[in-house]
Formats: sequence, C-alpha cells, structure tokens
Amino acid sequence: MKNLLLILLLVGSFACGEQTTSTQKDTKPTVNLAEAEEKVTQEETAITETETTISIPIQELSSDITGMYVGEFEATKFRENRRPSYVNKITIAIDRLEGDSIFGRSIVAGNYRPFKGIFEEENTNEMIVYNAKVSEPGDDRYDGKFDFTAIPSDKKVIGTWVANNSRLAVSERSYKLEKRTFEYNPDLVLPENVSWAKLYDGKASDEYTDEGEFLTEDVLALNASNTLLKKEDIENRYKGDLEIIRNTIYARHGYSFKNRKLRYIFDSFVDWYMPISTDIRSKLTDVEKKNIDLLKRYEQHADRYYDVFGR
Repeated sequence: MKNLLLILLLVGSFACGEQTTSTQKDTKPTVNLAEAEEKVTQEETAITETETTISIPIQELSSDITGMYVGEFEATKFRENRRPSYVNKITIAIDRLEGDSIFGRSIVAGNYRPFKGIFEEENTNEMIVYNAKVSEPGDDRYDGKFDFTAIPSDKKVIGTWVANNSRLAVSERSYKLEKRTFEYNPDLVLPENVSWAKLYDGKASDEYTDEGEFLTEDVLALNASNTLLKKEDIENRYKGDLEIIRNTIYARHGYSFKNRKLRYIFDSFVDWYMPISTDIRSKLTDVEKKNIDLLKRYEQHADRYYDVFGR
C-alpha cells in the first residue's frame, strides 16, 4: 500500500512538471507596437542605404569614354595672310572622371597640354552621350578651350576648340576623332604615296608654294627601327629621304612633331601615325639610337632632290 502511494505521488509530480514547462513555452512576450514600427522603418532605411552604397558610381558607368581619340584638327577660323596650318593630327586623351569633373590631355603640333573641366551625361535618341567643356591651363600661347561630345557607342569624340588668343593664325578648329589604342610597333612602314610627297623648306610654310624637296622611292626602302643600318645602306641617298627615314623612328613611338614639314608628311599621309608624346627618348631601342646617329651624319652631307615641276 505504501508502495502504491509513493508511485502515485511520483506520477503526479511528473505531470505537474510537464504542465509547468508547457505553460512556459506557450507564454508569448508582450509586443510594443510603436517599437515594432520603428524597427521596421529602421530596417527599410538600412536596405535603401545599402542599395545606394552598392550602386555603380558615374565614373564607372562612364569609363567606356576614357582612352585616346585621334583624328584631324581642322582650321575653321584663321588668318589667311599668316600662312596658317589648316590641318594637324591631334590626339585627345580622356584620362579620368571624378563626379562631374573630367581630366585629360591634348597632343598636337608638338604641344602636350593637360586639360580639365566638367561633363554631363545626356540620353538622346536612345543613345547615351557625354558633353564636356574643358580648358587647357592658359600659360601657353596656343592654349584654348575644348567643347566636345563623347559618343561611347560609336567610339568617337566630336567638338570644337577656341584659342584663348584670338590673334593666332588659327583661332578656332573642329575635330571628329576616333578611339584608338596606341601600341609601338617597329615593323610599321610608310605608305607608298609618301614617295611622291614634298618636303617644305621651312621658310615657305604654305603647301601650295613651289618651294620644297620631293621625296623619292628610296624613303620606303629602309626601316631604321627593326634593322641595324650600315653606311652602305644610306650612301648616295637624298637628304629628304634620310630625314624621313630617321623621323619615322620617332613617329612609330608616337612623337608629336613641332616641325611643320614633318607634320605635313606624318599627319597627312601616314594613317597609323598617332601623336601621344613630345619626349620619346627613353623609349628608343639600341638599334634605333645607333641608326639615328648614323642617319644624322649622312643627312648633313647628302644632296637635295629638288624639282618644282614634280616627276
């Protein structure tokens, strides 16, 4: 009997323990609606801030416009009596974008000038373009202001340039440039029509005068970037041919010529030529350096080929 009582007491105690545990589990905490709404609002704000943080900044969206663009820099406003240079080859480099600011360089006619300004994105005709207004520093007499539109889908930059100095021989120019990557290639050769071109003597800088020296087919015969020349290779060649053979070394490295007669040859006839620098001395190979020294020595004593009536 005592044993039966003890068993009944134990079973009852166990049942009470289970009921207590069950009651504890079913008990729900009191909810403060104001605090809950505030928490939801904070979570929504956090999501919005996260989305803003991971959105692509405008300079990344626009990074496809950075790079180099090359083409003709054509005179649109000039003084005829100053013998202007009507067309030069120019490279415009868009280096980086920061917010609505744009930074880059212009390389033309022996001038290497940084520029900076502002740009804005425009969606026109289902095409995104970037309109920029930039200025060169202003401490060079040929500095001015560029106003251009970059069109990423066409890989083009189109615009105008106005000189700070309105009294220059050319005070305004226009350009339509194509995006291109520069790469040094020692095997680049001159096109055949260079052999019919004329070098101007520097005194008469107008290409329509009869002053100057015609190049010959010999200008195509030698590549001074990939072949070490010997004196036998260049003896009895004309001065103008030797001069262009030597300067083609510089052109392959993207040297921007200040010399007008050289600009006329490389800007006008050589499609692969791309001005990117005004100092390429550190880029010259040992073969090129030796050939430059040899060609210079022979240029000093070479005869001119002069024919005002052509061939």
